[in-house]
Amino acid sequence: MSDPILIVEDVYAGYIKDLNILQGINFRIYPGELVAVIGPNGAGKSTLAKTIFGLLTPNQGTITFQGRSIAGLKSDQIVQRGMCYVPQIANVFPSLTVEENLEMGAFTRNTPLAPLKQRIFDAFPVLAERRHQKAGTLSGGERQQLAMSRALMLDPQLLILDEPSAALSPILVNEVFERVRQINQMGMAIMLVEQNARKALAMAHRGYVLDSGRDRFEGPGPDLLNDPKVGELYLGAASLQR
Repeated sequence: MSDPILIVEDVYAGYIKDLNILQGINFRIYPGELVAVIGPNGAGKSTLAKTIFGLLTPNQGTITFQGRSIAGLKSDQIVQRGMCYVPQIANVFPSLTVEENLEMGAFTRNTPLAPLKQRIFDAFPVLAERRHQKAGTLSGGERQQLAMSRALMLDPQLLILDEPSAALSPILVNEVFERVRQINQMGMAIMLVEQNARKALAMAHRGYVLDSGRDRFEGPGPDLLNDPKVGELYLGAASLQR
Protein backbone atom coordinates (compact mmCIF):
# COMPACT_ATOMS: atom_id res chain seq x y z
CA MET A 1 0.00 0.00 0.00
CA SER A 2 1.20 3.53 -0.78
CA ASP A 3 1.96 6.03 1.96
CA PRO A 4 -0.89 8.19 3.33
CA ILE A 5 -1.44 11.50 1.56
CA LEU A 6 -2.56 13.05 4.88
CA ILE A 7 -1.52 12.14 8.43
CA VAL A 8 -2.99 13.80 11.52
CA GLU A 9 -1.32 12.72 14.77
CA ASP A 10 -2.38 13.54 18.33
CA VAL A 11 -3.93 16.88 17.33
CA TYR A 12 -5.53 19.19 19.87
CA ALA A 13 -7.31 22.29 18.57
CA GLY A 14 -10.21 24.64 19.25
CA TYR A 15 -11.60 28.11 18.72
CA ILE A 16 -10.55 29.51 22.10
CA LYS A 17 -7.09 29.29 23.59
CA ASP A 18 -6.73 26.49 26.16
CA LEU A 19 -10.20 25.15 25.29
CA ASN A 20 -9.62 22.26 22.90
CA ILE A 21 -12.49 20.73 20.96
CA LEU A 22 -10.19 18.16 19.36
CA GLN A 23 -8.69 15.98 22.07
CA GLY A 24 -5.81 14.09 20.49
CA ILE A 25 -7.26 13.16 17.09
CA ASN A 26 -5.47 10.63 14.89
CA PHE A 27 -6.57 10.46 11.28
CA ARG A 28 -5.18 9.53 7.86
CA ILE A 29 -6.17 9.35 4.21
CA TYR A 30 -4.48 7.40 1.41
CA PRO A 31 -4.29 8.55 -2.24
CA GLY A 32 -7.59 8.10 -4.06
CA GLU A 33 -9.45 7.15 -0.87
CA LEU A 34 -12.91 8.34 0.16
CA VAL A 35 -12.98 8.69 3.95
CA ALA A 36 -16.17 9.58 5.84
CA VAL A 37 -16.01 11.46 9.13
CA ILE A 38 -19.21 11.04 11.14
CA GLY A 39 -20.46 11.40 14.70
CA PRO A 40 -22.95 13.33 16.82
CA ASN A 41 -23.30 17.10 16.80
CA GLY A 42 -20.42 18.78 18.61
CA ALA A 43 -18.10 15.80 18.11
CA GLY A 44 -15.46 17.91 16.35
CA LYS A 45 -16.01 16.88 12.73
CA SER A 46 -15.99 20.36 11.18
CA THR A 47 -13.32 21.49 13.62
CA LEU A 48 -11.07 18.71 12.33
CA ALA A 49 -11.68 19.74 8.72
CA LYS A 50 -10.94 23.40 9.49
CA THR A 51 -7.78 22.51 11.42
CA ILE A 52 -6.45 20.37 8.58
CA PHE A 53 -7.13 23.18 6.10
CA GLY A 54 -5.44 25.87 8.18
CA LEU A 55 -8.54 27.76 9.30
CA LEU A 56 -7.60 26.79 12.85
CA THR A 57 -4.09 26.33 14.23
CA PRO A 58 -3.50 23.15 16.24
CA ASN A 59 -2.36 23.69 19.80
CA GLN A 60 -0.59 20.36 19.80
CA GLY A 61 0.18 17.53 17.39
CA THR A 62 1.29 17.23 13.77
CA ILE A 63 -0.44 17.42 10.38
CA THR A 64 1.49 16.11 7.38
CA PHE A 65 0.26 16.45 3.80
CA GLN A 66 2.14 14.76 0.96
CA GLY A 67 5.11 14.21 3.24
CA ARG A 68 5.43 17.80 4.45
CA SER A 69 4.20 19.45 7.63
CA ILE A 70 1.32 21.90 7.11
CA ALA A 71 0.46 22.60 10.75
CA GLY A 72 0.42 26.36 11.19
CA LEU A 73 0.26 27.18 7.47
CA LYS A 74 -2.42 29.52 6.14
CA SER A 75 -5.19 28.17 3.94
CA ASP A 76 -3.86 29.78 0.76
CA GLN A 77 -0.50 28.09 1.31
CA ILE A 78 -2.23 24.75 1.81
CA VAL A 79 -4.23 25.24 -1.40
CA GLN A 80 -0.98 25.73 -3.29
CA ARG A 81 0.20 22.37 -1.96
CA GLY A 82 -2.78 20.55 -3.43
CA MET A 83 -5.68 20.61 -0.96
CA CYS A 84 -9.10 22.26 -1.31
CA TYR A 85 -11.95 22.75 1.16
CA VAL A 86 -15.65 23.22 0.42
CA PRO A 87 -17.50 24.69 3.44
CA GLN A 88 -21.09 23.86 4.30
CA ILE A 89 -22.44 27.37 3.63
CA ALA A 90 -21.38 30.47 1.68
CA ASN A 91 -19.52 28.25 -0.77
CA VAL A 92 -20.38 30.04 -4.04
CA PHE A 93 -20.41 33.64 -5.26
CA PRO A 94 -24.16 34.19 -5.76
CA SER A 95 -23.85 37.31 -7.92
CA LEU A 96 -21.47 35.63 -10.38
CA THR A 97 -22.45 33.19 -13.10
CA VAL A 98 -21.64 29.49 -12.92
CA GLU A 99 -18.78 29.96 -15.37
CA GLU A 100 -17.41 32.95 -13.47
CA ASN A 101 -17.49 30.93 -10.25
CA LEU A 102 -15.41 28.22 -11.91
CA GLU A 103 -12.91 30.81 -13.12
CA MET A 104 -12.63 32.19 -9.59
CA GLY A 105 -11.78 28.69 -8.42
CA ALA A 106 -8.70 28.65 -10.63
CA PHE A 107 -7.25 31.87 -9.25
CA THR A 108 -3.82 30.36 -8.54
CA ARG A 109 -3.40 28.64 -11.90
CA ASN A 110 -1.46 30.05 -14.83
CA THR A 111 -2.70 27.47 -17.32
CA PRO A 112 -5.50 28.02 -19.89
CA LEU A 113 -8.89 27.68 -18.24
CA ALA A 114 -10.95 26.50 -21.21
CA PRO A 115 -9.88 22.82 -20.98
CA LEU A 116 -10.43 22.85 -17.22
CA LYS A 117 -13.92 24.28 -17.54
CA GLN A 118 -14.81 21.84 -20.30
CA ARG A 119 -13.72 18.94 -18.09
CA ILE A 120 -16.10 20.20 -15.40
CA PHE A 121 -18.96 20.72 -17.83
CA ASP A 122 -18.49 17.23 -19.23
CA ALA A 123 -18.64 15.74 -15.72
CA PHE A 124 -21.49 17.99 -14.49
CA PRO A 125 -23.92 18.52 -17.40
CA VAL A 126 -26.34 20.60 -15.31
CA LEU A 127 -23.61 23.19 -14.78
CA ALA A 128 -22.95 23.29 -18.52
CA GLU A 129 -26.64 24.02 -19.09
CA ARG A 130 -26.52 26.83 -16.54
CA ARG A 131 -23.08 28.22 -17.28
CA HIS A 132 -24.44 31.76 -17.86
CA GLN A 133 -26.88 31.64 -14.93
CA LYS A 134 -26.10 33.45 -11.68
CA ALA A 135 -25.13 31.02 -8.94
CA GLY A 136 -27.61 32.59 -6.51
CA THR A 137 -30.50 31.34 -8.66
CA LEU A 138 -29.41 27.68 -8.59
CA SER A 139 -31.09 25.02 -6.47
CA GLY A 140 -29.35 23.84 -3.31
CA GLY A 141 -28.09 20.69 -4.99
CA GLU A 142 -26.82 22.62 -8.00
CA ARG A 143 -24.99 25.08 -5.74
CA GLN A 144 -23.25 22.19 -4.00
CA GLN A 145 -22.21 20.76 -7.37
CA LEU A 146 -20.86 24.18 -8.33
CA ALA A 147 -18.97 24.52 -5.04
CA MET A 148 -17.33 21.13 -5.53
CA SER A 149 -16.59 21.87 -9.18
CA ARG A 150 -14.98 25.19 -8.35
CA ALA A 151 -12.58 23.36 -6.04
CA LEU A 152 -11.85 20.85 -8.81
CA MET A 153 -10.60 23.68 -11.02
CA LEU A 154 -7.38 23.54 -8.99
CA ASP A 155 -7.05 19.77 -9.59
CA PRO A 156 -6.29 19.10 -5.90
CA GLN A 157 -4.87 15.89 -4.49
CA LEU A 158 -7.29 16.06 -1.55
CA LEU A 159 -10.79 17.54 -1.43
CA ILE A 160 -12.40 18.23 1.97
CA LEU A 161 -16.21 18.40 1.87
CA ASP A 162 -17.90 19.77 5.00
CA GLU A 163 -21.53 18.60 5.24
CA PRO A 164 -22.35 18.75 1.49
CA SER A 165 -25.84 17.30 2.02
CA ALA A 166 -26.90 19.71 4.78
CA ALA A 167 -30.39 21.21 4.37
CA LEU A 168 -31.05 19.41 1.08
CA SER A 169 -34.14 17.41 0.17
CA PRO A 170 -33.73 13.60 -0.05
CA ILE A 171 -33.67 13.71 -3.85
CA LEU A 172 -30.96 16.37 -3.89
CA VAL A 173 -29.00 14.50 -1.21
CA ASN A 174 -28.85 11.48 -3.52
CA GLU A 175 -27.68 13.68 -6.38
CA VAL A 176 -24.91 15.29 -4.32
CA PHE A 177 -23.68 11.94 -3.01
CA GLU A 178 -23.58 10.56 -6.54
CA ARG A 179 -21.42 13.51 -7.56
CA VAL A 180 -19.10 12.90 -4.60
CA ARG A 181 -18.75 9.30 -5.73
CA GLN A 182 -18.09 10.46 -9.28
CA ILE A 183 -15.32 12.83 -8.17
CA ASN A 184 -13.69 10.08 -6.13
CA GLN A 185 -13.82 7.71 -9.10
CA MET A 186 -11.78 10.30 -11.00
CA GLY A 187 -8.95 9.38 -8.62
CA MET A 188 -9.24 12.20 -6.10
CA ALA A 189 -8.91 11.60 -2.36
CA ILE A 190 -11.91 12.94 -0.44
CA MET A 191 -12.51 13.68 3.22
CA LEU A 192 -16.29 13.67 3.60
CA VAL A 193 -17.60 15.25 6.83
CA GLU A 194 -21.26 14.21 7.09
CA GLN A 195 -24.30 14.01 9.35
CA ASN A 196 -25.93 11.59 6.91
CA ALA A 197 -24.04 8.67 8.43
CA ARG A 198 -25.69 5.83 6.56
CA LYS A 199 -25.08 7.18 3.08
CA ALA A 200 -21.58 8.38 3.92
CA LEU A 201 -20.42 5.05 5.36
CA ALA A 202 -22.10 3.04 2.60
CA MET A 203 -19.96 4.72 -0.07
CA ALA A 204 -16.74 5.30 1.92
CA HIS A 205 -13.62 3.17 1.69
CA ARG A 206 -13.01 3.92 5.37
CA GLY A 207 -14.72 5.90 8.07
CA TYR A 208 -13.99 7.57 11.39
CA VAL A 209 -16.52 8.06 14.17
CA LEU A 210 -15.71 11.08 16.33
CA ASP A 211 -17.11 11.74 19.77
CA SER A 212 -16.14 14.47 22.24
CA GLY A 213 -13.17 15.43 20.09
CA ARG A 214 -11.69 11.93 19.89
CA ASP A 215 -11.57 9.28 17.19
CA ARG A 216 -13.61 6.51 18.83
CA PHE A 217 -13.94 4.10 15.90
CA GLU A 218 -12.11 3.66 12.60
CA GLY A 219 -12.52 1.03 9.89
CA PRO A 220 -13.98 0.16 6.48
CA GLY A 221 -17.18 2.12 5.83
CA PRO A 222 -19.49 -0.93 5.51
CA ASP A 223 -18.05 -2.46 8.69
CA LEU A 224 -18.82 0.68 10.70
CA LEU A 225 -22.24 0.88 9.12
CA ASN A 226 -23.08 -2.59 10.43
CA ASP A 227 -21.32 -2.29 13.78
CA PRO A 228 -23.95 -2.40 16.57
CA LYS A 229 -21.73 -0.39 18.92
CA VAL A 230 -21.39 2.44 16.42
CA GLY A 231 -25.12 2.51 15.77
CA GLU A 232 -26.15 2.28 19.39
CA LEU A 233 -23.66 4.54 21.12
CA TYR A 234 -23.06 7.33 18.63
CA LEU A 235 -25.54 7.37 15.76
CA GLY A 236 -28.72 5.82 17.08
CA ALA A 237 -29.41 2.29 15.93
CA ALA A 238 -32.55 3.38 14.10
CA SER A 239 -30.62 5.86 11.99
CA LEU A 240 -28.47 3.11 10.56
CA GLN A 241 -31.38 0.82 9.81
CA ARG A 242 -33.39 3.33 7.78
